[in-house]
Amino acid sequence: MLSVLGFLMIFTFLFLILTKRVSPFLGLTIVPIIYGLIGGFGPELGNLMMEGIQKVAPTAILLLFAIMYFGIMLDTGLFDPLTSKIIQLAQGDPLKIIVGTAVLAGIIGFDGDGSTTMMIVVTAFLPLYKKLGISPIILASVTIMQIGITTLVPWGGPAGRVASVLHLEPNQLYLRMLPGMIVSLLFVIAVAYIIGLKERARFKKTSSESISISEVGIIDAAIESAVIENITPESLNVKRPKLIWFNLILSSLIMIAIVLEWLPPAIVFILGTALALLINYPALQQQRERMEAHAPNALAVVAVVLAAGIFSGIFKGTPISESMAHTLVSIIPDGLGPYMALFTAIVSAPALFLIGPDGFYFGILPILAETASNYGIDAVKIGTASLYGTPFGIMGPLVASVYLLINITGINLGDLHKHAAKWSLGIVLIYIIVGVITGIISLW
Repeated sequence: MLSVLGFLMIFTFLFLILTKRVSPFLGLTIVPIIYGLIGGFGPELGNLMMEGIQKVAPTAILLLFAIMYFGIMLDTGLFDPLTSKIIQLAQGDPLKIIVGTAVLAGIIGFDGDGSTTMMIVVTAFLPLYKKLGISPIILASVTIMQIGITTLVPWGGPAGRVASVLHLEPNQLYLRMLPGMIVSLLFVIAVAYIIGLKERARFKKTSSESISISEVGIIDAAIESAVIENITPESLNVKRPKLIWFNLILSSLIMIAIVLEWLPPAIVFILGTALALLINYPALQQQRERMEAHAPNALAVVAVVLAAGIFSGIFKGTPISESMAHTLVSIIPDGLGPYMALFTAIVSAPALFLIGPDGFYFGILPILAETASNYGIDAVKIGTASLYGTPFGIMGPLVASVYLLINITGINLGDLHKHAAKWSLGIVLIYIIVGVITGIISLW
């Protein structure tokens, strides 16, 4: 009964979000409370929700100050030279711009922090996409596909979860994931190339009557103005070109501090925001204006993250998630035992999407690993296979960072799924094929 209730809760939430009936904030807050009451957990809901909020609080703080920090860096003009260089290299060619997005996201993503990658890549590319009329959905899709791959580094969240559950070292998982990661990174660049070809053809067709275009689809030098979108006296007043080296060094130190874990990421961004305001905008009024300018975006994302804490608090705090895990495992026929690694790889994608990484890794994975051990399949293989679904699962509605992506690009979660899901499933298939070749998955 609890398992049925859990699946109904997940599907109700997905239906409401994908059909755009409610906002993510309302869906994450109202749906679990209703099903929690139906399940008879009313007296416990208050404590469960607070526990869930406390668990996501570090993520909420990180996103709050990451948004503030990168917003301030955008104000100062830190990313203007980068955007200028991209425009210079791409020469206004949508194909080169989209491929450049994939390359940059793949490089930056190795810091293991998807939220940081989103902020840097999207902030740098979004004005250019808008100027050229390229859909932000393409930017969001290419970025999140690369994040779904690079987040599997040892210091990323998924590997850490799996390693802690199965008592493994993250590097054990990473070394077995690395061949598939390399192939997948190249796959996303190839996908970006295919999408770019279509955008180049569309751009040439729609612009042929109004814009001078060369034979390869390159627009004229006027596109250089895309570096600074909607120039106003106010925007020029907040630029700090003389402090660009300070801001670049500060941003680099923040990235290094996060990768090397000198301090918790949330603390790093709090300190970074404080220093950025102090040096770039020493006047109190200027500091207040910069904070107010980025507060709406920060509040929207943090509100959704805290709502996700309510959802996960009820979901994980009640027996619902455990009951769902047992139901999923109980449907495995006995004959599939020797193929548990393959089964784990296949089920990881929908499970990560529907019930989130915590629900899958902490609820289902231990049972899968225990079952597999009875057939002589070691925990490393099951743990590695469980990571194969990450590129698809990272787009799930229970992953807080995806709301940051749709917020800063201004798209809808359902539209992101429609555009990126097929390619992300292709990455999962690549992992499985590479897993068979490397011996992680046995087919005989």
